[in-house]
Amino acid sequence: MAVFGGTLGFQIMFLLGIVNILSMLAVFFSCRCLVGHKFVQAMMQKNWYRKFYSWHCMFWWIFFASVLAHTLLAFSVFGWPF
Repeated sequence: MAVFGGTLGFQIMFLLGIVNILSMLAVFFSCRCLVGHKFVQAMMQKNWYRKFYSWHCMFWWIFFASVLAHTLLAFSVFGWPF
């Protein structure tokens, strides 16, 4: 185990996994493709959802950064398996 071997590496990977899931859900629920659905049409009437919807591109950046960090940390903790 390299740099982050041990408890700290596992804890950070776990937290990054949670960030991955939450940001993936945020990307999905702010997706432009959902606008035609009745659920989203009703939600677009709410100010908080319009603000949430406007952050769609930021959710992608968070998701990509989190997945990249999670992957690099996993390689650091577990090594390259091949």
